[in-house]
Amino acid sequence: MSAQPIRVLIVDDSAVIRGLISKSLEQELDIIVAGTAMNGERALSWMSSHPVDVVILDVEMPVMDGLTALQKIQSDFPDVPVIMASGLTSQGAETTVKALSLGAVGCVAKPQTASAAESIRVLSRELVMMIKAVGAKRKSTVQVVESTVPAKTVSPAPSPTSGQLFQKSIKFYKQPEVLVIGTSTGGPKALAELMPQIPVDFPIPILIVQHMPPGFTEILASHIQKDSGRVTVEAKPNEPLESHKTYVAPGGSHLLIGENNGQKVTLINQAPPEHFCRPSVNPLFRSAAEHYGSATLAVMLTGMGEDGIEGSHDIARAGGTIIAQDEASSVVWGMPAAVVMAGLADKVLPLSEIAAEIKSQCLVRA
Repeated sequence: MSAQPIRVLIVDDSAVIRGLISKSLEQELDIIVAGTAMNGERALSWMSSHPVDVVILDVEMPVMDGLTALQKIQSDFPDVPVIMASGLTSQGAETTVKALSLGAVGCVAKPQTASAAESIRVLSRELVMMIKAVGAKRKSTVQVVESTVPAKTVSPAPSPTSGQLFQKSIKFYKQPEVLVIGTSTGGPKALAELMPQIPVDFPIPILIVQHMPPGFTEILASHIQKDSGRVTVEAKPNEPLESHKTYVAPGGSHLLIGENNGQKVTLINQAPPEHFCRPSVNPLFRSAAEHYGSATLAVMLTGMGEDGIEGSHDIARAGGTIIAQDEASSVVWGMPAAVVMAGLADKVLPLSEIAAEIKSQCLVRA
């Protein structure tokens, strides 16, 4: 437990939502609701005289909306992470995805249940882990930067057996035939930086799992297409995988790779969540290892938790290549850290260098 609790500011024009969020956090000893505000203007005024570690920000508000407030918070309080709270409307989803691409660290959907108790339970499950992850990082940033060994020199312990490492090194130089990407907290902004650096005519299919609720991932796909110029779609069942195309896992469903008459295709299913996530990175990574083997190139970007670690083991065993984002450039170094600490990462790189490594793997090596 932190020596000092994580101080949260809740910003929403609905007193009901402010109350539900406050109730959902009050049982956590290491989180306190330091204040509430009914719009972005009042939030900024409150922050000017009160310390805060995390802001939970409504998307649609009068006086000053969430997107404007986010940009002002980033300008005036750049080290304070912001979590967006969105209603499940098309306008709310569009604004939320834009906010995430601008740097909001995550989003939660406002509860739609009739029961206040159920609403509190849903909010608690989604919010608490995110607040703890981003709030703890903010509190310890100085100490982490001073004490962390540079990512490229991280020892791969505990590591696979030497035989596994040897087998992997033999297959390391095989030309990749698919790129799979997993990410969560901080992912939309990371993707907004990464994807425009990948050429439009990049010669292999790209499949992405970003933890997001239904209704958001189609908009994320359209943002990625606009940013990158590469055809990007929310994946649908049994679509043939095409080079020069990007597929985003639909919110609420797992995305996998399968085969149909010898053609690699997308598979979508409603199997149980893994690591509390659906879509989960695991099914995508596992299926990539199964169908592409050592021709798999995987990238694990910023995200909390350990989703994707089992699938990463499968890719490593198949001789595929795994790139992990480093700690300093991650919003939360959870998912990539799990890969690094298991000894599965071939490269551990800052976000700014990952695109160049992808291009090197796919365009230079024969």
